[in-house]
Amino acid sequence: MRFAATLLLPALLWAGAACGKTDNSPVTSADSQVCDTVAADSLRVAGFPLDSVPAADAADRYSRLTDEDFRTVADELGVEIAAIKAVVLIEAGKQMKGFYAPGVPVVNFDGSMYRAHASKAKNKKGDKNAKVPPGLKGYALREWTQLVNARRKNSDGANMGAFWGMFQIGGFNYKLCGCSDVDEFVRVMSESEFSQLELFAKFITNAGMLPDLRKKNWAGFARKYNGASYARRGYHTRMAAAYKKFKAQE
Repeated sequence: MRFAATLLLPALLWAGAACGKTDNSPVTSADSQVCDTVAADSLRVAGFPLDSVPAADAADRYSRLTDEDFRTVADELGVEIAAIKAVVLIEAGKQMKGFYAPGVPVVNFDGSMYRAHASKAKNKKGDKNAKVPPGLKGYALREWTQLVNARRKNSDGANMGAFWGMFQIGGFNYKLCGCSDVDEFVRVMSESEFSQLELFAKFITNAGMLPDLRKKNWAGFARKYNGASYARRGYHTRMAAAYKKFKAQE
């Protein structure tokens, strides 16, 4: 969602700073937390990567996030399933999807984020062969077209300047997601919704957001995840309501 994408940067930059990421975000002693750094593959469970599962299952696995998937990651993090689902609902909307098609994750390209990170990319080369995935329409087509146009100029910068998947994680946070570079981040993000769930787990752990999610401190979590305007936008109250909804369904 464009709305969510434009709000994430201040919070995510703050989170990165709290974990030792070099930027100009203000961090107070009260804000700083000790982060348990999670490596890229330490949460790889439940039959991934895709080449490790039967072809019949892999054909639709990209979009079939099951309750067992939620339970697996929730148990690893020590949080409630309903709490994770609440974040998905607010970030991904009612459809709660992370993909437009197999291998084509939900993307929100932000021009200001691209301009901010293009010069910081390790590899500033453009990909002249970048193409928009076939079959997209409407909003999906518009966002992917913007991303691909930017990739042709500065591929890494473009990927860092977009927000990805069902959790709308900025590509510039690839390190906090346990990835060695933004290419790995995009590759994992494009595998499956379960992979997106794993990236989210690594991200909130490394960025110091996990304690808030465990305590269901929605104001604290939303401030870090959605930025200083979280209260005005009602992120904390919406997450709290979504949590109650999913909890009642258990």
